[in-house]
Amino acid sequence: MSDWIKELKFDEKGLIPAIIQDYKTNQVLMLAYMNKESLKKTLELKKTCFWSRSRKKLWVKGETSGNFQFVKEIYYDCDKDALLIKVEQVGPACHTKNKSCFFTKVYEA
Repeated sequence: MSDWIKELKFDEKGLIPAIIQDYKTNQVLMLAYMNKESLKKTLELKKTCFWSRSRKKLWVKGETSGNFQFVKEIYYDCDKDALLIKVEQVGPACHTKNKSCFFTKVYEA
């Protein structure tokens, strides 16, 4: 396992939030959760792999839809308790077929 993974602070369920961002536009595409196993698989495949909290299993983004996320860069935040993953998104990121999961505006100044 990569040395930097050992430095990360996973929660009591062994998870860490991962913000997924388009590497070209910087648009936030989605938020998902990873555990050490899914993070390791992400590094191996160079595609995002997450822990499904509802299904209680690993899932590679795009494995059923074909809308893969090819990993370009990975960062962790200053507290080492969140990840930012920059990807090349193929197709929509959201299961609703929207480009991003963040399409519902609730406030604008």
